[in-house]
Amino acid sequence: MTPKIARFLDVNQPATPCLVMDIDRVEENYHALRRVLPLATIYYAVKANPAQPVLDRLTSLGSSFDAAGIEEIEQCLAAGASPEAISFGNTIKKTSAISRARALGVDLYAFDSEEELRKLARAAPGSRVYCRLMVANAGAEWPLSKKFGTSVSEARRLVPLAAELGLRPWGLSFHVGSQQTDPLAYASAIGEAAMLFTDLSDRGLDLRFLNLGGGFPTRYRSDVPPVDDFADAIMHAMTGHFGNALPDMAIEPGRALVGSAGVLCSEVVLVSKRNPAPEAPRWVYLDIGRFGGLAETEGEAIRYSLRTRHDGGPAGPVVLAGPTCDGADILYERSGYHLPLALMDGDRVEFDTAGAYVTTYAAQGFNGFAPLAEHYI
Repeated sequence: MTPKIARFLDVNQPATPCLVMDIDRVEENYHALRRVLPLATIYYAVKANPAQPVLDRLTSLGSSFDAAGIEEIEQCLAAGASPEAISFGNTIKKTSAISRARALGVDLYAFDSEEELRKLARAAPGSRVYCRLMVANAGAEWPLSKKFGTSVSEARRLVPLAAELGLRPWGLSFHVGSQQTDPLAYASAIGEAAMLFTDLSDRGLDLRFLNLGGGFPTRYRSDVPPVDDFADAIMHAMTGHFGNALPDMAIEPGRALVGSAGVLCSEVVLVSKRNPAPEAPRWVYLDIGRFGGLAETEGEAIRYSLRTRHDGGPAGPVVLAGPTCDGADILYERSGYHLPLALMDGDRVEFDTAGAYVTTYAAQGFNGFAPLAEHYI
């Protein structure tokens, strides 16, 4: 909760559910990453929060952008970003989207399969391409290792094929998983990529680019290592494996830039003691749930810090759930949340550090609920 957000909530009392974002905090987070990793180009992961005020501010700071779809590319261009500052980082793209991106001047594309590579050769001939590796996601609270990436052995075959198809093999990428809490996860992945750089160099392919992906964490209920620890692990591994011949480095922060800039405000719809046993938790139903934007509570993976006006008084265990008629709309049942006993319908519950992956996950009208309101200050 920044002072700007606190003042906005106090003065305006916006209707819930809503997200309030402090754009100045986004800028502070950007500068913090630039300070500790000055050799890396920041490609903001637009999917974390694609709001125009966020993109406008980051463009003014000189950020580059990692886009997952053609719509995000067009949003970045509308904010004033140059096509050269955009990477089409999704490895699963429609041919029409590739063609449109190329027509708009985008020249950097990710791939992790031969089929995607051949699409790129047809729709964006001559473009720069980089191969995404599958690496371990141990330590990540939101793993990404099943759907994306290819093995080192397959990459060893695909990167030369890119050249044969008329594309420009530019480098490699990986992602150690979102909300990664172990700095050494980057070091291990860099080691794998460095060996492949050497193998491909021996075959005459001069790769120039290593994209370290995102994953930099933000604090929710529990402490996470400071960003300096991640930077130290990254640079130690980079210099250890590449020496003075460092490739161009890229990072794709999303959560680390916008997460701590947002507070989600919700209203209690119902507090119910469904089980009369003294030790049984109360059920607290909010006007936002997994379908309203809190999808990252799936498996209780991302555990937000909560605040109410009754904090400091007697509290007890709760199950937190959303307002919809879907039985899967339960946020937290096993994570040990306690809320004040005085909590009742009409009270507000605030979710701290909710600036990332909330608005873009919100369903459009499920059960008739309006999309999450957004306020950028």
